[in-house]
Amino acid sequence: ERLAGRLGTGDCVGLVGELGAGKTVLIRGIARGLGVADERVICSPTYVLVHEYAGRVPVFHVDLYRLTAAAEAGDLGLDEMLATGVVLIEWADRAEGVLPRPRWRMDIVPVGPTARAFALRRVG
Repeated sequence: ERLAGRLGTGDCVGLVGELGAGKTVLIRGIARGLGVADERVICSPTYVLVHEYAGRVPVFHVDLYRLTAAAEAGDLGLDEMLATGVVLIEWADRAEGVLPRPRWRMDIVPVGPTARAFALRRVG
């Protein structure tokens, strides 16, 4: 939720971590901080690729897990999403070369059964 306070229209956060690392859980917290009223509706858009949620700005939740080539991410309309809201991307490492710059990158590393280490950095 604290990260959400630094985000606004045009911001992109790419999340990187292994399966089960907590990417979707983190996105729920960010979305709550961006004013999404019911974070329980937030689930990973693995098969549809993008979900949009209403908050103080639109929140676009993108999942690149099923992409077979990085170039496919360019067909999702990320520029249009960024023009109106915040874009949160799971599996961002699958399309590093085509993602918008500048953006935030959050690496999530499990350090125990229920503990995670987070590293946030600016890219571009």
